[in-house]
Amino acid sequence: MRDIARPTKWVWPTGDEEGAAATLSRELGVHPVAARVLTNRGYRSPEAAQAFLTDALTALPDPFRMKGLPAAVERLLRAISAQDKVTLWGDYDVDGVCSTALLTTFLRDVGLEVRTYIPHRLGEGYGLNATAIEKLAREGTKLLVTLDCGITSHAEIAKANALGLEVIVVDHHAVPETMPPALAVLNPLQPGCDYPTKWLCAGGVTFNLCMALRKALRERGHFATRPEPNLKQLLDLVALATVADVVPLTGANRIFVRHGLEVLTNASRPGVRALKEVSQLAGMRITAGHVGFRLGPRINAAGRLDDASLGLQLLLSKDVPSARPLAQKLDAANAERQQIERAMLQGAVEQAQGFVDRGAKGLVIAQEGWHPGVVGIVASRVVERFHRPTVMIGSYDGTWRGSARSIEGFHLYDALKRCSGDLSKFGGHKAAAGLSIDPGRVDAFRTAFEQVTGELLSEDQLIPRQRVDAVVQPKELDVKAVEALQALAPFGMGNPEPVLAARRLVTSPRVLENKQPGLPGHLKLSLEAAPQLDCIGFGFAELAPLTEAPVDLAFQVEVDEYLGHQRVGLKLKALQAS
Repeated sequence: MRDIARPTKWVWPTGDEEGAAATLSRELGVHPVAARVLTNRGYRSPEAAQAFLTDALTALPDPFRMKGLPAAVERLLRAISAQDKVTLWGDYDVDGVCSTALLTTFLRDVGLEVRTYIPHRLGEGYGLNATAIEKLAREGTKLLVTLDCGITSHAEIAKANALGLEVIVVDHHAVPETMPPALAVLNPLQPGCDYPTKWLCAGGVTFNLCMALRKALRERGHFATRPEPNLKQLLDLVALATVADVVPLTGANRIFVRHGLEVLTNASRPGVRALKEVSQLAGMRITAGHVGFRLGPRINAAGRLDDASLGLQLLLSKDVPSARPLAQKLDAANAERQQIERAMLQGAVEQAQGFVDRGAKGLVIAQEGWHPGVVGIVASRVVERFHRPTVMIGSYDGTWRGSARSIEGFHLYDALKRCSGDLSKFGGHKAAAGLSIDPGRVDAFRTAFEQVTGELLSEDQLIPRQRVDAVVQPKELDVKAVEALQALAPFGMGNPEPVLAARRLVTSPRVLENKQPGLPGHLKLSLEAAPQLDCIGFGFAELAPLTEAPVDLAFQVEVDEYLGHQRVGLKLKALQAS
């Protein structure tokens, strides 16, 4: 989807990292190439680099530093003691589903039976709604815990209070000026919260709640008569939520995901094992990429198209035979979602191109019949293509809902606040948001959004960046260098896979046909300075003429193994004439 012919601004290392990198390499024993990457990313002292590299669970912050947590723990302790009727209200995306599965599993393990509620995306929309709250109250719920929603649900929480329900909000989205009237609010972004990792997903906030509650139960002797839950075995759910919700993989998030990927690899949870089977990942070591592109989308698929509780059922399954049919349904839903996405993408690109041609710096594209559950994914594809903040709006039964995605340096939620007069409802954070709108207000909203983006974005910000983490000589790229870079994983938002660059290279090109009809061919380059290295650029064939002269290459590195022999390979990210 990326247009490689578009101008790209290369962002090079500052050039002053060599001394600091040498110090890291010497004092920490870090490979010189990895040391340059760390230094260029801001970890310039041995102390800062060591803090980043530390991934022990004991290095997690004290959960009680999170504002609101003591009150939440105290209320849940009373619920466990009195066996109150508790309902966990989760969002319908991966983060919400995994947070709900996480807290459900933990509370059941400590002796509190809970019920769960996940709203229907198309029928009910995001967040709390009064009709469902009234039903829960009639059925006897005394405590409502929201997971990945609730921070903006003032009226709904006030309604719950009036009906006798106490509410604990567990959320991570942008905090409004007025906090909801809940018994406790857990959100690291709220004023006065001392928790150091601010950009947790809801799964991370929920795990902190479980850590604190287990500690309080232990101090009260609760586990003298029952097994104490092993929280590490719940980190698979935290890793799924953290990677899928695209929060920065630094601080506590890095520790959660590092250990959670191990739990996903071992797949002791029946639902995870079944999910890995349908994702063709059985027996494989799971990476953040597997979560982001194969496991997460399948959990998301049911909520996008129909009922997200299917994913929750899968994650709470007691055995693989009962989990397998659920995983197969999710796999089928994901295939259907992909088909819908492909059909929507063409029309979205055509609309977006028209707005770009007339100079719009922000895009609002809308069409009746576009599936509201898929607009977010397609919006991401449009951003990838045009590098502009994008709002994509679709309709269902007369209700128009949208999802928005941003670019680096543009705070999407703040921009939507300035256009909120045209919106029925909205929420989110700097990188992504959701909204609902009256169809008669779409044109006015587009005008307002284009005005805001026009004021806030420069032409330079609309040029895609290719960041380079370290400039290397090809001879430096051996297996040890690749292994040292892999030690910086897990990679994702906030900690992307390192991109290296080599300058003024003489190469021999070979164009390979793309097996998918109509798509650009691939470019394979042999480097004169390092004949043992091959560089493959998928979809880069049209840039082959540039290689008639020396070129700069930006690439990622990997180790290929064939017949027992290991060999370093380069994956091309960008190419330009030197």
